Amino acid sequence: MGALVISSLHILLPEYTYAGMKLRDFKSALRLHPERNLRIVLPDGDAIPDEFHVTEVGFVTKKFIDCGGTARETAACVLQTWVAGNDKEHRLNAGRLGSILEMAGGIVPSDDLEVEIEYEGCVISQYQVLSAETTGPALAFQLGHKHTDCLAREACGLEPCGCGPAEGKCC
Repeated sequence: MGALVISSLHILLPEYTYAGMKLRDFKSALRLHPERNLRIVLPDGDAIPDEFHVTEVGFVTKKFIDCGGTARETAACVLQTWVAGNDKEHRLNAGRLGSILEMAGGIVPSDDLEVEIEYEGCVISQYQVLSAETTGPALAFQLGHKHTDCLAREACGLEPCGCGPAEGKCC
């Protein structure tokens, strides 16, 4: 696995990692290209329609007990997207989203949080932001799937199977 590469044209996370882009890197990409329209690319290659709005910037924490009895906590910055059926002309550019994120500074306590995008297709889903790159006139963010995993394999008597999110490859 390599390190995070940051340039004026591309931010890419290492291959086979399920850690998403940090808010500081997301904001950096926005600052580098403030006039570009945004494009959000879903894991299957389709994109959220170009006229999407970011309707919420949230700080979301989750406290839980895993199946082995260990208390855990996760936190993320979640950007909720929404597409109005009658607003085909709306275009959100990187500078405007950067301004929205700055307004959220009192709500989102750290730029060290991972960024997730919430989008409603057939169901409401949350995706990790994996990378950013310029493509034509747009700044495109590539999304990846979130995955479940057993966090207490030893307590459950599970042997590593060599596949799955923890191992970085599909079964």
